[in-house]
Amino acid sequence: MNENSSIRAKSGTNQEGTSAHNRRVMIEALRLNGALSRADLARATQLTKQAVSNIIEDLERDGLVVALDTVRKGRGQPSTPYRLVPEGAFAIGLQIDRHLTRAVVVDLVGSVLARAEANLPLDEPSEGVKVILGLIDGVRRELAGISSQSESRLVGLGVAMPGPFGLQNSDDKWMMPAWQKFPLLETLAAGTGLNVGLQNDAAACATAERIVGAAHGVDHAVSLYVGYGIAAGLILNGELYTGGNGNAGEIGRALLSPAGPGSTPLEHRASLASLYQHLGLDAADAHLYERMDALALAEDPKVMAWIKDAAHDLRWSVHLIETIFDPQTVILTSGAPETLARRLLEAMQPLLPSIADRPGRSLPRLQLGITDPWSIALGAAAEPISRAFDPRFSAILKTRSGGF
Repeated sequence: MNENSSIRAKSGTNQEGTSAHNRRVMIEALRLNGALSRADLARATQLTKQAVSNIIEDLERDGLVVALDTVRKGRGQPSTPYRLVPEGAFAIGLQIDRHLTRAVVVDLVGSVLARAEANLPLDEPSEGVKVILGLIDGVRRELAGISSQSESRLVGLGVAMPGPFGLQNSDDKWMMPAWQKFPLLETLAAGTGLNVGLQNDAAACATAERIVGAAHGVDHAVSLYVGYGIAAGLILNGELYTGGNGNAGEIGRALLSPAGPGSTPLEHRASLASLYQHLGLDAADAHLYERMDALALAEDPKVMAWIKDAAHDLRWSVHLIETIFDPQTVILTSGAPETLARRLLEAMQPLLPSIADRPGRSLPRLQLGITDPWSIALGAAAEPISRAFDPRFSAILKTRSGGF
């Protein structure tokens, strides 16, 4: 790549005391664009060639970057492209839901190396956490069989579960109240010896979209997650925004009528939990995903009726998201089968007029994202990688930020 405009990267800074930020900027540029030469990196990040050379040498020494074969383009000087080393870092992601848990291991570029799932006892976190620790131990052993350096390069454990977190009314059944009151992060940190981070499931979905999905390389995107509940994952200025208490994007809590008696939150009418209730299905059924897929494929009348009603409410939520956040695109993600999610997306058209309804758009206002049930665990695993390696303002302030 020779044109600066074709390389996606943030600007580095040539001021003293900012090496941590510049390292992160370089790593992100390689993650977004693949292999780049030192000259490409210098142009894209606006760092001096000497600064780029110093950082590349450090990253090579740390096992995060590797040089590829030299390339000659035309009559110019030959250049050496560099790429990230996938096994330079690993992280574990954990999804905790009402009836099940999933764990995945990813490498530095987001490839899944191991995964496992298990059933959870409902509302019994003291027993459920034993299942979770066993699951984590299993994928960790599997990773050790893949890489002899796995433990030294394991940067953390990311946890994703339904929010919101820390509200006064924590007895609400939608919030997994027993788990909310349980010292989960402390227990997992003690049981694994890893740094543990927590985010809601919509934020995890947004992170997955940012790494391998429709939000890859997009600076402003919102992931509208339709799961057991409903929430929005916010990617603003290229970073995941979680809010002051980790509850940003909990749009499922928004009322569909004025507050007061009879007011109904969005997720009580347009979530998969409402679909299960509508169809008389058991959310703990091990074959629930397959049953929903078959019903959607057959255009079951009860399913289609639910889709029509849910689309009406979700259409309003897209309008609200666009009005408040002005994203480049809204991405519909779900734990539902793709057939059901796609029918829901189609039923949401035409979208309500909003400030996003403008000519010359390069991305659709609404598009279908990842519907893989494992996407939440994948996004959870990406959080420790992001925390260690993505450019953030905190990395400028703390030159000894986490990461290699």
